[in-house]
Amino acid sequence: MPRNDYDEYDEFDEFVECEECIGCGECEEYEDDDVGPVDSEPVECEDDPLAILERKVGYIFSDRSILESAMTHASGADHRLASNERMEFLGDAVLGLIVCEMLYDRYPDRSEGDLTQIKSSVVSRQTCAVMSERLGLGDFLVLGKGMSNNPSVPRSILANTFEAILAAIYFDGGFEAAQRFVHHVFDEEIRRVGAGEHGINFKSLLQQTSQRKFSTTPAYKSLDEKGPDHSKCFNIGVKIGNRRFTPAWGPNKKEAEQRAAENALAELKGEEPPYPSE
Repeated sequence: MPRNDYDEYDEFDEFVECEECIGCGECEEYEDDDVGPVDSEPVECEDDPLAILERKVGYIFSDRSILESAMTHASGADHRLASNERMEFLGDAVLGLIVCEMLYDRYPDRSEGDLTQIKSSVVSRQTCAVMSERLGLGDFLVLGKGMSNNPSVPRSILANTFEAILAAIYFDGGFEAAQRFVHHVFDEEIRRVGAGEHGINFKSLLQQTSQRKFSTTPAYKSLDEKGPDHSKCFNIGVKIGNRRFTPAWGPNKKEAEQRAAENALAELKGEEPPYPSE
């Protein structure tokens, strides 16, 4: 039975927090006795690109030929039907179904129109390309000579590849495996888009709460930043009076401040912060 490792392997969670690269490709032993093939574990080594890819997506394939097909672009295939185009077609439908189910369960008070707007953003080509970049799928694509000479993979191809990988997981492990993958990858994006569509301004809410309870306003401070100039992420902290709250990472200062404010609101209620800093 194929194995997924979302509970044991948390490198993707680290990426979500600081938006740095996910997965190091280092080989580690899996310790979950409840998953994986009964007779033997897959052999992984640093020189095996498919093993590295499996760790990046958090799923071990029982049939790696499916994974190979998902990573073969039409330009690198012997013929068009041997490429990942048909898998993209299926992956798009699987993604739509799972995200719709997530939205239906998560937002019981939202109208059909609201859910449609959120879904359109979450499963957009742009979002799929971003998820593909986060997983590093472009590094494992099989491309033709003309395209492989291009220093960067077009975002449209990255989006298609993400859908193909999802279809591959669905083929290899069934709907539940695909569902776990989508939940893991898209949970944060759905939270972000859902909050935006609902017009939630956490900084404004925190300011109102702070003035009402403590007669003062929150103070925000930039604590750290990482990444190249074209793709920086920022760590912002917030304090009310002498009390400091858990800082948060974001792809820009505005988003990081919103997340830091959301952390503070949660901690004021005695809850765990939704965006742990480390």
